[in-house]
Amino acid sequence: MVKISFEMVINEIFYSLQGEGLLTGVPSVFIRLAGCPLRCRGCDTKYALEPTAGDDLSVGQIIDKVKQWQCRFAVITGGEPMANSQLPELADALKKLDKHITIETAGIKFIPNLACDLMSISPKLSNSRGKNAPDPFSPKAVRQLIKNYTHQLKFVVDSAEDLPEIQSALKQIGNVNPEKVMLMPQAKTRKELLAKSPMVAELCQKTGYVFCQRLQILLYDGARGK
Repeated sequence: MVKISFEMVINEIFYSLQGEGLLTGVPSVFIRLAGCPLRCRGCDTKYALEPTAGDDLSVGQIIDKVKQWQCRFAVITGGEPMANSQLPELADALKKLDKHITIETAGIKFIPNLACDLMSISPKLSNSRGKNAPDPFSPKAVRQLIKNYTHQLKFVVDSAEDLPEIQSALKQIGNVNPEKVMLMPQAKTRKELLAKSPMVAELCQKTGYVFCQRLQILLYDGARGK
C-alpha cells in the first residue's frame, strides 16, 4: 500500500486505448488531473480546466483505483500535469508498480527527474489562443524537456497555414529530431477529424513529420472517459 501523504484533485481515472502519439492503440489507464492555466479554444477537456474540477484523492487512493486494471501503461494527463506540485510523487508511486508512464503536457514548464518513460509535449500554436490571449509557448521549457526525457512533440493543426508557425517553433526550440515531430488535426468530433485528416496527411508527406491519429475521437466521437 502506498503511503498516503497528500491529496490531489483528480478529474477522472479510466481505462481506454491511447489515442495519440507513438503508443496509439495501446491499452492504458488514464489519470486526469484537474486544473490548467491555459484556455485553449480547441480544448477537448474543458471539464477539467478548473483546479477544483474533481475529487480530492490521496496518492494511495489513486493507486488503488489504477490497480483495478491489469495494465502496464499509465498516462498522466489533464488539465495540465506540470501545473500540479504533487506530480513527482504520483509518478514515483506509479513507477513502483512498474508502470510505463506517459505525461501529457503543453510544455509550459520543466520539472527535472520525473519518473517518466514518454514525455508527450503539445506546444500550443496561435490557432489555440483566444483573441488577445497571451502566448503560452515556452521554447526554453520544451528544450529542457526534450533534452531530459524520451519524448514526442505533437502540434495541433487547424489549417495548412499553421505550418510556418510550427517550423518557427521548432527552430526556436532547436536540436529537434524531426522523427519525433507529429502533426494532428484540430478536431472535437469524428466529422471534423475526418474532414481535416487529408490536409494534415499532405503536410506530413511534404515535411517528413509523422501523422498523429486521434483515435479517441475516431472511435468514440469525443465522448468523455474514452
